[in-house]
Amino acid sequence: MAIAVLFTPASMNAAQYDDIVRRLEAVNAFPPPHLVSHTCFGAGDQLRVMDVWESRESFERFGQTLLPIVQAAGVDPGVPQLFEVHSVARGAVELAGAS
Repeated sequence: MAIAVLFTPASMNAAQYDDIVRRLEAVNAFPPPHLVSHTCFGAGDQLRVMDVWESRESFERFGQTLLPIVQAAGVDPGVPQLFEVHSVARGAVELAGAS
C-alpha cells in the first residue's frame, strides 16, 4: 500500500536541504527507487518535505540511508507523519528546481 510521508523538522533551510540532496546523489541514492513523488516546500528555515512511496517498506529501507545524511547536514528530522494514500494523480510537468 502506498504511503505519504510528511517531514516537519524544527528547522531546515534551503542550503541544508540542497546539501542533503547532494549527499544522497553522491551515493546514488536520489531519487531513490520506489519513490512516487518528492516535494520540498516552505520558506526560510521552515522547509518541509512531502514524499509518496510505493510502500512503507520502501520508505523504511531508504530511511537507513537518509537518516545519517540528514543528521550530518545538521537537521533533526523529527518524527515523520505517515498516511495511507487513497489516490495519486500524476501531472504531465516535472518541476525539478522549481525555485
